[in-house]
Amino acid sequence: MRELRIRLLAGVFIIAGVLSWAGARLWNAVGTLPSVPLAAPIVLALIAVVLLSTAISIRARLKAQRERDPDAKGVDPLMAARAVVFGQASALVAALVAGMYGGTGVFLLEYLDIPARRDQAIYAGFSVLASLGVIAAAVFLERVCKLPDDDEHNGAGATPTT
Repeated sequence: MRELRIRLLAGVFIIAGVLSWAGARLWNAVGTLPSVPLAAPIVLALIAVVLLSTAISIRARLKAQRERDPDAKGVDPLMAARAVVFGQASALVAALVAGMYGGTGVFLLEYLDIPARRDQAIYAGFSVLASLGVIAAAVFLERVCKLPDDDEHNGAGATPTT
């Protein structure tokens, strides 16, 4: 499984942000701009909490295994792999969402004197912050689940990078 690349996430964020900003300008010229939902930052924050709690749980279980705690629950490798895939997918979607709301928020900065647009800019800003929280939690989860490199056995047991 490949490691999540920060450059990829930054690229998705920038491309989505530019396209969203341009789309918001075009949409505003044609009609009314769709609103940023209040639920967006809340849902993103909940996803970040789920990812973070999963990472903390797995880290604690791995630590108990390393210390040979007799009551330690093992970490199922398939469950850990699923958690990493969920984290990577969440990070990619969060980068896309952060770019979309970031671009829309930058467009809305021109209209802060209008109360409804100011509220939309605030929701967009909180959505970007919550998306960054999802990305941070996903990267932390990936680091927790990463297998140590085994150079003595030509990479056997290490996370495949192909």
